[in-house]
Amino acid sequence: MAPDALSTADSQQRRYWDDHATTYDRGMGFAERRILRDTRGWVCQQATGNTLEVAIGTGLNLPWYPKSIKLTGLDLSPRMLQLAKRRADELDLAVELKEGTASELPFDDSTFDTVVSTLSLCSIPDDKQAVSEMIRVLKPGGKLILADHVESSSAILRLLQRGVELWSLRQGEHFTRRPIHHLYAAGVHIQDHERFLAGMIEREVAIKPAW
Repeated sequence: MAPDALSTADSQQRRYWDDHATTYDRGMGFAERRILRDTRGWVCQQATGNTLEVAIGTGLNLPWYPKSIKLTGLDLSPRMLQLAKRRADELDLAVELKEGTASELPFDDSTFDTVVSTLSLCSIPDDKQAVSEMIRVLKPGGKLILADHVESSSAILRLLQRGVELWSLRQGEHFTRRPIHHLYAAGVHIQDHERFLAGMIEREVAIKPAW
């Protein structure tokens, strides 16, 4: 997607992630060990059939997917996609990588059996629109599998998260979102739902009904 076709918020996010692409994996080290626990495996191993990962980043999820799926990965950042391509090659995985925005997915309606997104709706500028787009490109009966850090179930931690957002929102990072509310509003069926770490990590599987 040409830079001049992006919204201001998406352009800012592209620059940010391009600038941080080479340090992202290292920065995620603590979260991978202490916070996310088994989340990548929990999400990716439920993928079936024709699968789309939105905001694939550097491809940290790639080792966790079943070999049987057909995988497409989309990201806003060209530099992130370069690193995802390198990781896919190292793993000898066939992945179609595309550049694009989560708020305007470049795919037809009802294309995918599974759509996956991990740790991305916290920074995508319009998370409601992104969820709507993920549902749009799912086939009826398809699975939307999400995992992210969200607003805590602890009142004290929620106050701390709101304080952190005074700084983090300058980089487009939200700590008090709850994407599951968009799922309820969209009328999809929540098949599985888990929260842990004082409710700050939330993951869910939603099924698109046969409208």
